[in-house]
Amino acid sequence: MKRIAITGGIGSGKTYISKVLRTHGINVYDCDAAAKNLMLTSDEIIRRIKQTVGEDAYDSDGKLNKALLSSFIMLSEENKQAINNIVHPWVARDFMASGYRWLESAILFDSGFDKVVHFDEIICVTAPMDIRIRRIMARNGITHAAAKAWIGVQLPQEEILRRSNHEILNDGERDIHQQVNQILNIIHE
Repeated sequence: MKRIAITGGIGSGKTYISKVLRTHGINVYDCDAAAKNLMLTSDEIIRRIKQTVGEDAYDSDGKLNKALLSSFIMLSEENKQAINNIVHPWVARDFMASGYRWLESAILFDSGFDKVVHFDEIICVTAPMDIRIRRIMARNGITHAAAKAWIGVQLPQEEILRRSNHEILNDGERDIHQQVNQILNIIHE
């Protein structure tokens, strides 16, 4: 049974590609949604995030202080890795237990997820930098500088592509469905 990962930097359009795959009857495990859920429901993750970031990482109702966590992650590579090391082993276990074969993760390589779970095929979704920045700004309601900063804490798109087996260029011009079909034919899904 093949395991297939969809990756690419923030704003590249991975979630859109996952939606296209659903039209082919392929369900894709969403690492970002799983991580958010686990950060709210796992007592072990909550305890370790509070130890790492501070008690203010969660409010009295148990709600994650996303602004504080984001600021902590953006401060340094060490901080980013500390959070990845807390959350992503749990996400990997959850994925392995889920029965899904397809996975979507923006930080597949950054988090070391690819070393915990073997993927037979890795698909990188790419997009030009200006398009990615516009998408992030629109989706998150943030400034151009903040969008660039988020892109800057992830591996460069070229490096993600180099480590992948396939590319889907999501530039608003190339036919996404045709690219998806070509890859599905290659990997026999």
